[in-house]
Amino acid sequence: MKILFISRAFPPITGGIENQNYELSVWLPKICTVKTIANKRGKLFLPIFLPYALIRVFFLIKNYDAVLLGDGVLSILGWKLKFFSKKPVICITHGLDLTYKSWLYQKLWVGFFIKKMDGLMAVGNQTISAGIERGIPREKFIFIPNGVDTEKFFEKHTREELEGFLSVKLESKKIILTTGRLAPHKGIDWFCSEVIPRLGDNILYIVAGAGEKRKNIEQIVAEKSIGKRVRILGKVSDNELKLLYNTADLYVKPNIRVEGMMEGFGLVVLEAASCKLPVIASRLEGLQDAIMDGENGFLVESENSDAWVNKINDILADDDFLHEFGEKARKYVINNFSWEIISKKYLAEIVKIVNKK
Repeated sequence: MKILFISRAFPPITGGIENQNYELSVWLPKICTVKTIANKRGKLFLPIFLPYALIRVFFLIKNYDAVLLGDGVLSILGWKLKFFSKKPVICITHGLDLTYKSWLYQKLWVGFFIKKMDGLMAVGNQTISAGIERGIPREKFIFIPNGVDTEKFFEKHTREELEGFLSVKLESKKIILTTGRLAPHKGIDWFCSEVIPRLGDNILYIVAGAGEKRKNIEQIVAEKSIGKRVRILGKVSDNELKLLYNTADLYVKPNIRVEGMMEGFGLVVLEAASCKLPVIASRLEGLQDAIMDGENGFLVESENSDAWVNKINDILADDDFLHEFGEKARKYVINNFSWEIISKKYLAEIVKIVNKK
């Protein structure tokens, strides 16, 4: 099988789609022939990248069996490809590919371009539901969860290293961690307002990430007088993420419902669990595909502060449980979400579509 993989969101730009596309570009070539055409310069370069990619594919497509697009935005490119090739075009579909709040995008991309693809590989079941609600046939969709590189962040680190990084003494402290973009639907502002003030003084909540909600989060921290219990680090490096993932006690993903936004999957919860870090996540959207309750984490009702406080206190009360569950969570992620397994699922479904076409 020979596959042309086109990605408009790719490192060094960081983000969920970028990470997913990159890992797929690494693991899929281990089991088949893959040519990756990637935009590594961000959104501003997209108007140049799209015609460039189209021209590249025009000359390459005859030597390949299928085209795989990294996200729904590229479906306009896939639609154009069909004018000069009968090769199947398959599109990976993330949550915002279907829920993005723009009349023009909903009309053209969701209403037309995405529907024209030969297959839609959805990263979450909630993504499929969003597509069906918008008139895309269920048979177009194939659910394949995101994968995780289970060795990327897993390292040995000590609490003393974390103390040096934070420049604070952590004796008798329990560390709760959240990573990723500080977007409205991530719920970090809600968590700081409604949950952190109700937890013990021995809790230190670390937030690693940048985004549009940072000022709002900082304002809530000041209003609630919890500045000594919350540390907002901003964007951190992979090496700093390794330190955080491997020295924290608990990872939380307190997402909330926000119109026009959706957690397509929740890759960071798998990264955390792969580092033996117990996870609590909202029972919401794509997080339900990443976390199997009681296996690699726990699901709690979104915006239910009582449930969150009780679950956090229960888990942090037993150090032996933290250790044992962390071991169990890592094994579960390796057996169910490692890229070695997920890349094979991608290839199997691509083969089916090619044969059918």
